[in-house]
Amino acid sequence: MKKLKYIFLPIFAFLILLPACKDEFLDVAPTGSLSDTELSTLAGVEGSLIASYSMLLGRNGFYSDATNWFWGSVLGGDANKGTNEGDQSQVNEVQAYRAQTNNDSVLEKYATTYEGIARTNATLRLLGLSTTIGADDATRLEAEAKFLRGHYYFDLKRNFNNTPYVDENWDNITPVDNTADLWTFIEADLKFAYENLPETQSDAGRANKWAAGAYYAKALLFQGKYADAKSILDNVITNGVTASGEPYGLNDNYADAFFAPNDNSKESVFASQAAAGTGDINNANAGMVLNFPHGGGDRPGGCCGFFQPSIELGNSFRTDANGLPLLDGSYNDAANALVTDQGVFSADSFTPDADNVDPRLDHSIGRRGIPYLDWGPHPGRDWIRDQPYGGPYSPKKFIYYRDVAGDNDGSSWTPGYTAINYNVIRYADVLLWAAECEIELGNLEVGRGLINIVRNRAKNSMVMNGGAPAANYVIEPYASFGSQEMARTALRMERKLELSGEGHRLYDLVRWGVAESVLNNYLAIENAVIINSSFMGSSFQSNKNEYLPIPQNEIDILGADVLKQNPGY
Repeated sequence: MKKLKYIFLPIFAFLILLPACKDEFLDVAPTGSLSDTELSTLAGVEGSLIASYSMLLGRNGFYSDATNWFWGSVLGGDANKGTNEGDQSQVNEVQAYRAQTNNDSVLEKYATTYEGIARTNATLRLLGLSTTIGADDATRLEAEAKFLRGHYYFDLKRNFNNTPYVDENWDNITPVDNTADLWTFIEADLKFAYENLPETQSDAGRANKWAAGAYYAKALLFQGKYADAKSILDNVITNGVTASGEPYGLNDNYADAFFAPNDNSKESVFASQAAAGTGDINNANAGMVLNFPHGGGDRPGGCCGFFQPSIELGNSFRTDANGLPLLDGSYNDAANALVTDQGVFSADSFTPDADNVDPRLDHSIGRRGIPYLDWGPHPGRDWIRDQPYGGPYSPKKFIYYRDVAGDNDGSSWTPGYTAINYNVIRYADVLLWAAECEIELGNLEVGRGLINIVRNRAKNSMVMNGGAPAANYVIEPYASFGSQEMARTALRMERKLELSGEGHRLYDLVRWGVAESVLNNYLAIENAVIINSSFMGSSFQSNKNEYLPIPQNEIDILGADVLKQNPGY
């Protein structure tokens, strides 16, 4: 009886109260959420915008952030996956140019980039609902959001070609196909940002007018619109300043662009903002967390041996007696190839290469016997997870220093979460885009001068060992270009040397139309030295491998009659 009493009493109480209830009784606001009205204030829209910026750091994986270290650099021949065959094995097929349409890492990149777009669209929708935000703030917020949306669509364009375009007016229901060329929308967003963003900003990490101009010019350059890109780049070079108001320029030392205390320097045009020690490792540069020397002891990271620079890239830094690159490709010949410790145990004696090299080699690649930042000489095989598989080199850019406080976050499974920003655009990139435009428009001497600005900074950036250069660094500016073809070849080599490991190489090769020949040569060089099963029998195929496959589950959701797969997949 007592049990029945406790059961029936609540029922009776409910029946007594029921006639007094109205429809409003059922309208309960969700806890832990804010309405659009509450979010369409200045603070709310700013918060939504910051969430849009945060997607530059990626999420929930190692392949989704703005660095494109895998998609642009590994697939472009700057490096191989590294580590060993079994670690993150789902990307083995991708680095071999055999990506399957159900590859999880391909989906990760696709979905995360669309998350960035969704957040920018949400920001623009909230802004459109606001009745309290002043005109100046409204214009700035719209321009920043469109800059970021332009960036995310640009990233989709160069990785997947054409994908569905949605803006803030999409109803989130109507299926959208991928038949429209994304360039039209990318240009519109970046042009709006260029014309409406302020020259300086309240925060160093925000996009300003000049970052938008540089990005707009990049979008034009990728389409071969050299004259249009040139006029914007000329303005950026002449008048451009950072968000903090410092005139753009190259840092004195090449390595300073990859040094956390120097984040947002005069060379930083636009960067993803990383911070360590905030209590949340997702605020750090998590995209690079795998890319450290592997093993225990006194070394940075201690895990996981990914992103090992390629044999072919190392050879590219060879210079001749005049301090110039070997533009004929002979740097891969046996007589010119860089001496490495491949196959040599760390306990065995080894003498580093003694012939002429570009000093950017030792700012970009960790190799045995050469100082590795402030960690002492790179010991060789002891810092390589599987040398026969991955080769003799370690990555060196985006590695934290031992004796710099706050450089990294040691609160998680690895101390490799760093405060080092990734420069989506740095000023050296701008100078080389401008040089490319000049060369393609026939202004060879102007292009040569711009390339030489970059080379002269490299000349003054030697890695030192006990007060002396750590290697035989010989680099000089170009004295002349005999032809447009020579100038073009020099420009393309300069981009390779200056920007290696920064996520650009594949996209350059694709837009120049030379990816198949260059990357198949790269595969041949690697196969001659390392035993990487992914490379055996692999090849880059034109009209397929320029782009990744559209993830199959995205096609399954929309239908094959709506979302079309890329050719060859």
